[in-house]
Amino acid sequence: MIKQSFQMETILGIKGADFVLLAADTMKAKALSPMWLDDDKSKVHRLTDHSMMSAVGDGGDCLQFTDFVLRNLDLYKVTNGYDLTIQGAVHFIRSNLSAYLRSNASYKVALLVAGFDPSSGPELHLIDPYGSSVPIRFGGYGSGINFCTPIFEEFYRPQLDKRTAYNIIQKCVVEIQKRLVINLRNFDVYIISRDGITKMDPINQVSLKAQQRGNPPRV
Repeated sequence: MIKQSFQMETILGIKGADFVLLAADTMKAKALSPMWLDDDKSKVHRLTDHSMMSAVGDGGDCLQFTDFVLRNLDLYKVTNGYDLTIQGAVHFIRSNLSAYLRSNASYKVALLVAGFDPSSGPELHLIDPYGSSVPIRFGGYGSGINFCTPIFEEFYRPQLDKRTAYNIIQKCVVEIQKRLVINLRNFDVYIISRDGITKMDPINQVSLKAQQRGNPPRV
């Protein structure tokens, strides 16, 4: 059973024509409690120069499992001299999540794995806590995804540019902050493309107020 604290976070992703955009809130919540402990916890992690993953879950589970994945992918590169592909990373993550379910050390973690492959282009994969994975065009996990799915379905187009994708995520954050009781007030945003990983301006109250005044921050 997924614990309540698992649903107090939100990760989002959307795939464009030649890039993938990942966004995640930065709140650190106390397990099984309505209290938040910190507001600058990054939930997006670099896998390679052209791939990242965002993860949500129980605090200790999320920390341990993401560290396990990152260290093993580093070991793979040192051993073989090149990075694991995006699909290879997805297979490694989901197979280990599935294996841990059958042990006494199961992890309550959900992930989005995103990246750019020179042969296949942009990729976005959703991995649930039970080890199932599926390639998606847009989606996410956590308490805020219920409000974001209609926005994705209305505004998504296969040939999105980066500015439009960023604006869609911004609409999602506005809806989350308006309708969700939990205060997810800051979201980190990253874009992965052929040129590598770029950190965008975070979406928070400051950037949203600037947007309303007609003077949005430069992305």
